[in-house]
Amino acid sequence: MRLVATGLLVLMAAIFVAARYFDHLHPAVGYVRAFSEAAMVGGLADWFAVTALFRHPLHLPIPHTAIIPRNKDRIADTLAAFLRDNFLIPKVVARRMQRLNVAGAAGRWLANPPMGRGRIGSGASRLAADILESLDQERLGGMAKGAIAGRLRAIEIAPLFGQALNAAIANGRHLPLLDGMIRWASRVLEANEHLIRDMVHARAGTVMRWTGLDETLASKIIDGLHKLITEMAEDPDHPLRAKAEEGLERLAHDLQHKPALRDKVEAFKGEMLDNQAFHRWIEGLWEASRAALLRVARDPERAMAGKVGEALKQFGETLQTDRKLADTINRFARRSAVGAASDYGDGIVRLVSDTIRGWDARTVTGRLENAVGRDLQYIRINGTLVGGLVGVAIHAVDAVLR
Repeated sequence: MRLVATGLLVLMAAIFVAARYFDHLHPAVGYVRAFSEAAMVGGLADWFAVTALFRHPLHLPIPHTAIIPRNKDRIADTLAAFLRDNFLIPKVVARRMQRLNVAGAAGRWLANPPMGRGRIGSGASRLAADILESLDQERLGGMAKGAIAGRLRAIEIAPLFGQALNAAIANGRHLPLLDGMIRWASRVLEANEHLIRDMVHARAGTVMRWTGLDETLASKIIDGLHKLITEMAEDPDHPLRAKAEEGLERLAHDLQHKPALRDKVEAFKGEMLDNQAFHRWIEGLWEASRAALLRVARDPERAMAGKVGEALKQFGETLQTDRKLADTINRFARRSAVGAASDYGDGIVRLVSDTIRGWDARTVTGRLENAVGRDLQYIRINGTLVGGLVGVAIHAVDAVLR
């Protein structure tokens, strides 16, 4: 496309020379000359504008050229600030989470579980067995609902969750969680594409707005972010996935050692234990299935086909029908997401900013130019043709006035 745009400019120059030579033959040749002359001006002006985005035209240090290499660090800070202000602040996360029915999704998944046939089922079965064996089996054998609730109140579950998360990470059972986070990021990006376009348009110069480069650049930025999310989803060794795993490891550590987070988990546990539907579920679960749990928990196929599977399906149906229990879980999910954004949002923003700052300016410029270059060359072509038409119009007006 660069050759086509340049070739068109050369063609206009050749036509101009020929029209100037034969200008005396016929008045219509004047229109051809005016078209080619103005087309050269338009083509050269758009060539300058396109080139100035990525480098100094003709290697001359003209002010306000080589915009992208010169502002790479500012672009990094601006993109990081955009992520922080539009994705990772608590009120934005809370607003997005209000639209999500976590309890309903969990209920549908439990009511029709794909468990017992893969890593999720195997991991859940082993975790259930470990938790059961860690509890006081003699007391649980004859406990009523109130005694079970009292025992659960006495257990600080945040450290257990932290240890379980550590175990899941060690065995690779956290990967579905990462995949879910990536899918969520993709949906959020799709819902906020207009914000990126508005940000680029607000910061674009007059030349970029006039030529439509701001819209092209915004589209390429959005496409690049979509491509990044897709690469994260498809590549298990992607560096950003590694950073996310580091965040999960930190969360596991905080669950065990950070008092504020442990207090939040304990508060949610208290709300759950005060819910009557949850009491009924605990009573039915332990009265009907505890004896079988310890025998089959280590066997995922038997566990999910037997009492545990029935209990999980029952709990899934309860999540879908009990409004109060679902509201409690959704509220906890919302608070957890808001807390994660508050605690870990700055780290994610710094990761984005530092990563872009660490990129080589020449490499970034070359890749970005290759990514959007075809559209930029169309701008050169359009500038050449539009300039020619303007030249014809001016010549026509001049001919009438003359």
